[in-house]
Amino acid sequence: MARIHVLLKKEELDAERLPGKVVIVLDVLFATTSIVTALAHGATEVIPAVDGASALAEARLRPAGSYVLAGELNAVTLDGFAAPTPLALLREDVAKKAVIFSTTNGTVALSRASEADRVYAAALVNGEAVVDHVGAALGDRTVLIACAGSADRFNLEDFYGAGYLVSLFARSGAHELSDAALAAQLLHERSDALETLARSRIGRMMFQLGLEQEVRFAAQKSCFAVVPRLEGGRLRPV
Repeated sequence: MARIHVLLKKEELDAERLPGKVVIVLDVLFATTSIVTALAHGATEVIPAVDGASALAEARLRPAGSYVLAGELNAVTLDGFAAPTPLALLREDVAKKAVIFSTTNGTVALSRASEADRVYAAALVNGEAVVDHVGAALGDRTVLIACAGSADRFNLEDFYGAGYLVSLFARSGAHELSDAALAAQLLHERSDALETLARSRIGRMMFQLGLEQEVRFAAQKSCFAVVPRLEGGRLRPV
C-alpha cells in the first residue's frame, strides 16, 4: 500500500530523504499551472531556473527565437522576461519552443525535489492525468505532494491543490494517508476551487494586480492531460 503525504512548503523537502520517493510539486498560483499550460500548448520543454541569473545563463546557450524567457521575483515580472502567468505565456506563442522559467517559489521547489526518484509538476488543471500516471506505477512507494508555499510560508491554494490530488488518489485505490494528506483532502472536499484560490493571500494579491482571469484559469480542474516530469533539469511530457 502506497503512502501519500503532503508537505506544507518547499522548505520541508529534505534531499537526504528523497531517494526512492515520488514527489509531485504544486504551485497553483502560478508556476506549475503555467508549466502545465505551456506544455499542453506545444512547448517542447520547460527549463525551471532557480533565479533570473540562471535563466539568462540558460538562454545564452540557445539560438534566438528558439525559446521564451519568462519569470518573476516576488510577483514582479523580471526585466526582459515575459510574465510567467499561464494566460500571459500563451500570448507568447510557446508552440515548438522551450520555455526558460524562473519564479520565486515554484521553480525553487522543483530544484529542491530533484533528488527524488521521480519528480512531477502538477496543478488543478492536470490533476487527474498526474494521479492516473503516478498511480499506475506506484506500487508501495511513498508519494510526497509538495506545496511550494511562499518564502517559508504556508499557502492555502497549494494545500487545496494537494487535497485535490489526495482525493483523486483515494478514489483510485487504497492508500495510507498521513494526517496532512487527510487534512488537505477534507479541505478540498468541503471547498470550492475558485473561492478558495480567490480568498487565499496570494489569490487576493493577484486580484489586486488585475489578474482575476489568471486565477479563474488556475481554478479549473483537469482540463489538460499533460504530465510534466523533471529529468536532467528539464520538464517534458511523459
